[in-house]
Amino acid sequence: MSARAHDARAYWVLEPGRGEIRSEPLPDPGPDEVLVRALCSGISRGTEALVFRGEVPPDQYEVMRAPLQQGDFPGPVKYGYLAVGVVEEGPEHLVDTVVFSLHPHQDRYVVPADAVVPVPDDVPPQRAVLTGAVETAVNGLWDVPPLIGDRVSVVGGGMVGCCAARLLARFAGVEVTLVDVDAARAPVAEALGVGFARPEEAKGGQDLVVHTSASSAGLQTSLDLLRAEGTVLDLSWYGTHGVALDLGGAYHSGRLRIRSSQVGTVANVRRGSRSMGDRKVLALDLLRDPAFDVLLTGATPFADLPQVMADVCEGRLPAICHVVTYEHEEGT
Repeated sequence: MSARAHDARAYWVLEPGRGEIRSEPLPDPGPDEVLVRALCSGISRGTEALVFRGEVPPDQYEVMRAPLQQGDFPGPVKYGYLAVGVVEEGPEHLVDTVVFSLHPHQDRYVVPADAVVPVPDDVPPQRAVLTGAVETAVNGLWDVPPLIGDRVSVVGGGMVGCCAARLLARFAGVEVTLVDVDAARAPVAEALGVGFARPEEAKGGQDLVVHTSASSAGLQTSLDLLRAEGTVLDLSWYGTHGVALDLGGAYHSGRLRIRSSQVGTVANVRRGSRSMGDRKVLALDLLRDPAFDVLLTGATPFADLPQVMADVCEGRLPAICHVVTYEHEEGT
């Protein structure tokens, strides 16, 4: 029986704090489209928590739309962007290929063929769900790259922060420390090849601090760790949460800088030579590194996603990257 004879199942946030799995028609793929059978997807805890709780600012509704999102904020909305699956129908060169796409959590979906990127054979599908986080880190480090021998801290040991820490560890002579309030991140930092410190123990005098905690306290810590003329690269998204900082100290006298970065566009220094597609290919190539597997901290069947999404987004289920797995009945 053709897969298209069945409805697809997709996760929707119906309203802030409540989601469910809905059935919806699965269209036939057109000549320039692919039908993808999902293998796994990842929960982007920081961003998806803001969406789940209805904390996307109204003036950012259009800016923060995911590329393949359906519905509108605050809901009902089908949101997500860390999907890995196998192409069942489409252009011949893509059929049976494992691909990454920026699609929400759904068991089968039809998308334009140019919206999927082949996953290298030596990158496991579950590791490939980290593509979006690695891509965010790549874009940020294009915006503010470290110099050889720099002292760099990453404040916030979530998915993006840990991906940035691993990439920074590969720069020549760069000393990297992951800073997080949770001491359980220490073995994660060790697996990533970087140091670890709680905020009160972190060394100052840093040339660059990458901030990913999405909190006022984390951003303040980031500023406090800088040397004079240093830079905070802020990869956090705060949603509707205000940010309070103490700028009466060294902020002005030390000529400190806060530099924002956002993955929705290619960093200006690479915009003329790299496309978003090029950036995804690079992220997948970087994911050949098995050290990233330490960030995969749990897996859940798709049928359980409504409860698990609530648990992850409300902090009841600690996770760096929680993976959603998809089972398909034979012949469907």
